Amino acid sequence: MPKGSNTPVPTTALRVEVGRRSGPGVPDVDASALLLAPSGKVRSDGDFVFYNQPAHTSGAVRHEGKRDAAGQVTDTLLADLARVEAAVDRIVLAASADGGAFGQVPGLYIEVRDAAADTVVARFDSSGASVETAFVLGEFYRRQGAWKFRAVGQGYSSGLAGLATDFGITVDEPQHAAPPPPAGRTPAPPAFPPPAPATAAPLAPPPPTGPPVPLPPPVGATGAVPPPPPAPAAAPVRLTKVTLTKAAPSVSLAKQGGTSGTMRVNLNWQVRKQFSGWTGKRGRATAMHSDLDLDLCALYELSDGRKGVVQALGNAFGALHRPPYIHLDGDDRTGAVTDGENLTLNLDHTHDFRRVLVFVTIYEGARSFADLHATVTLQPQHGAPVDFSLDECTVPSTVCALALITNTGGDLVVQREARYLVPARGVSPQRTVDQAYGWGMNWTPGRK
Repeated sequence: MPKGSNTPVPTTALRVEVGRRSGPGVPDVDASALLLAPSGKVRSDGDFVFYNQPAHTSGAVRHEGKRDAAGQVTDTLLADLARVEAAVDRIVLAASADGGAFGQVPGLYIEVRDAAADTVVARFDSSGASVETAFVLGEFYRRQGAWKFRAVGQGYSSGLAGLATDFGITVDEPQHAAPPPPAGRTPAPPAFPPPAPATAAPLAPPPPTGPPVPLPPPVGATGAVPPPPPAPAAAPVRLTKVTLTKAAPSVSLAKQGGTSGTMRVNLNWQVRKQFSGWTGKRGRATAMHSDLDLDLCALYELSDGRKGVVQALGNAFGALHRPPYIHLDGDDRTGAVTDGENLTLNLDHTHDFRRVLVFVTIYEGARSFADLHATVTLQPQHGAPVDFSLDECTVPSTVCALALITNTGGDLVVQREARYLVPARGVSPQRTVDQAYGWGMNWTPGRK
């Protein structure tokens, strides 16, 4: 599609893919969406969907995470247009560059696919970027009860924070002045949102009818009722995050503010295209006929020497407020639970942990992780989230070690593992992980 053009799209679930080519020195690119009222602004900070706020409360839009394969990196959103609230008439689809400007990003594009049919309904290839650090690549908008997609290509040199603020989001990070453009370059165009359309003047209220209603006495008089206190202001949106890579694979939770409260570990799975009829859920991939079952698990070793496993197999769901201070929230076999399976660690008991290994197994429904792609997110209650993508699997693996969390001097350090393991014949995935990391546990057959 050329810039500025539009095309009708079906009112159904659409997968929005923001992609680029990978390479040395290429900044990371994050996709986001803003759900706008007719005023051209969000109704609240909850209308912003991005890596730190991955799902809209309506369920209409969610962030599905990244995939890095064959020299191409994509970040994906799912927009179910049939579930968009009537008060929302536009969904802005944006991208932000982390660690550079879009002039350093080759092959930037946005592609809209019908999620069920896996067919392309719209695509816009963006070019000519220079100092911009955020882009509105496209938008969905309503027209006469139907939806259309418009290719926008509007750049910002003030980053994701500047873009979000222009649409009415309250951001907790200071705004930095944009650097001047290089000689010979024109500055990035002004803020994208167009002025709100003109509306008719409101009608005057009708004259009162019936007997007068007595008003309450003024404040300070006998029997006066003081006005209610103002509602507390909502916490501003946090844009900070930590992405682990092969070059920088570990992070200290204490340095990121994650020293208390809880930390949730969640997976975002995407099924490869050849598995038509399957769909990705936030938290895990699920088959529409419930035949794909992935289990999130954790091996733990406590400071007093006790060892064990938290997993759905054997109903070993753990506990959050007593040892092992790790809890699995359930076993989602149907795909009906939007958030999938989550492991939660109690960071108020950091001193009780020696090490925790988070891993995932294929219980049934797929032969190998080569059929899947995934993003891992560790979300502390206080502090920046930590995420990373799993590399494409090239071995017949049914178990993957995700992250090793180690107590180092009273601080928990998260180490990206992304390690695919291949069990020997007759050896369980759990025993395979144990042997690879020297946990030294005795295993017996288990069942759900």
